[in-house]
Amino acid sequence: MARVTVEDCLVRIPNRFALIHLATKRALQLKRNAEPLVETENKECVTALREVGEGKITFQGDVEEIVSGRWRKERKRARRKTR
Repeated sequence: MARVTVEDCLVRIPNRFALIHLATKRALQLKRNAEPLVETENKECVTALREVGEGKITFQGDVEEIVSGRWRKERKRARRKTR
């Protein structure tokens, strides 16, 4: 991929908010010396978008549920039940 664009990434993650959230979290991980999943000489934010565009990283679970916050509420509820 010569140049990464948000439109390229929206094919994988159709929600712009979710895409930026995922790329930001990954860029912060890369900044803290996480191993990149693609070969690149770019800065962390571009590397994170490249990883999304190539399908190397994605959300665990349904994107719409994660964005709406239902996923977080369900995780909290599940943790309470196991305690």
